[in-house]
Amino acid sequence: MKKEVFILGMKIFWWAVNIVWLLIFSGIAVFIGARNVDGAGIVQTPEVKMVSFIILGIMFLIVLLVQLIFLYFIKKSTKAHFTKIT
Repeated sequence: MKKEVFILGMKIFWWAVNIVWLLIFSGIAVFIGARNVDGAGIVQTPEVKMVSFIILGIMFLIVLLVQLIFLYFIKKSTKAHFTKIT
């Protein structure tokens, strides 16, 4: 019974972390798109903004890969646990 609760908790935690990541990336994307001048006083041209979006996209892919690996282990743990019960 404790293992089932733990697995359910991990799934809820996984979804919560994904929602937080989505909010963070969305906020950063809006910030990059809306700013005209960065912290160093450099005017943000469309080319500079595109580079910033590409860097943000690469970071998004890294986080996505880590989250998918984490999901794989959650599903593997769930499958192993429930096949052991039945």
